[in-house]
Amino acid sequence: MLSQSPYLLYSDGEGNIFEDTSLYAVGRAGWDAYPIETEDWILLPEGGNLYELPQRRGIGIDVATGEMRLCDKGWAVAAFIPPAHTGLFMAAYESLPDAPTLPLFCYTAAGWYNDAFYVPAVRIEKDIRQECSGYDDQKIATGAADLLKNYAHNRLVKHLMDNCCNTYTCPAARNLSLGRWECPVPTSPACNANCIGCISFQPAEETIVSTQDRLTFKPTAEEIVEFTVPHLINAPYPIISFGQGCEGEPLLMWETIAEAIVAIRKHTSRGSININTNGSKPDAVKALCKAGLNSIRVSTNSAQKHIYTAYYRPNNYQFEDIIESLKVAATYGAWTSINYFVFPGMTDTEEEYEALRKLIIDTKLNMIQWRNFNIDPDWYLGLLGIQETGDILGVKQMQALIHEEFPDVQFGYFNPPMERIKGDFQLDFAGSERYL
Repeated sequence: MLSQSPYLLYSDGEGNIFEDTSLYAVGRAGWDAYPIETEDWILLPEGGNLYELPQRRGIGIDVATGEMRLCDKGWAVAAFIPPAHTGLFMAAYESLPDAPTLPLFCYTAAGWYNDAFYVPAVRIEKDIRQECSGYDDQKIATGAADLLKNYAHNRLVKHLMDNCCNTYTCPAARNLSLGRWECPVPTSPACNANCIGCISFQPAEETIVSTQDRLTFKPTAEEIVEFTVPHLINAPYPIISFGQGCEGEPLLMWETIAEAIVAIRKHTSRGSININTNGSKPDAVKALCKAGLNSIRVSTNSAQKHIYTAYYRPNNYQFEDIIESLKVAATYGAWTSINYFVFPGMTDTEEEYEALRKLIIDTKLNMIQWRNFNIDPDWYLGLLGIQETGDILGVKQMQALIHEEFPDVQFGYFNPPMERIKGDFQLDFAGSERYL
């Protein structure tokens, strides 16, 4: 544990970052800045990055006076923390009137102490499937080339390797190129939500851009089966997952997915078949479970309907449908998770805590994936019309309270393989398969 708080970081606007030893770093929750307990700071994990926040002045605690004030030496700095870690506070800053909207990344607080960068975060997941040290660029290039050669006429493999793996360096697609773990299976070019922070489609009039292009075709069941069956048969801890960041809503393609699942299970019973979804079509979820779906992960920014609706802006479905989808999946014995977008000051309010408790009880939820929300904090709160966020518990405290009341609800960051679903939640994928 640190003996003192780290110092505030600032950028000179030219790619250089410095520490301001006259200010201790603080964190943001909702609209407000807060001191951070020294025990909540950890070393910036490998794979993390630092961002300059243009036209924003960092907020810190004056070392001499103990009062909060702005750093006028440069622009504020935030950290991107890699998968498997959940941020406890966002970067604290004050925006100038002409501050541009930030791109779709997470903006965790960051500081500097004893020649190292620190962030307020917890490691929520032992699985190492997306750690940077596990990726060998040469092996990835070779694996991608082999897949493109072996499935030369498969449009989905071409999309996954040319776009996702080689262009966007998608961790899941890179793992597919290495023949391991979770295999992404995008299927839908369309969506029935209009999420404010959509990572695959932003309207032309919006100032931010999506982080990757969306799938432009509807794959056939045959294209899906062709490369997923070998993956399930040969990969360690195999999963195939419908619903990826490079597509719309997979439940809109449920007939094709159901057809593919039935065909896959005629070839192999090995591994887990998962869908990442907005949970908008309970009847489709029922059909997929009947076909052989093993797990479902429903994404949400909140367990409260009004906050969910303001962000997702759903078409022809409502918040109650996502709850029903989780209930349906549980009825069929499928593993149920929520992809819970963590936004300090919103995720950890007392009202959200009570709503999450109700969701867990009503759906018999198996798992919460505490994922960092990739969005400009001011933009998000402004578009949702949030002026005051109410009393907050703190992300760490909220996690502790949920764990205490619901000890069987697992915490993590990734969809678990069948080995973990069956009970081995200490699995860390270490050993000979760590760096295939």
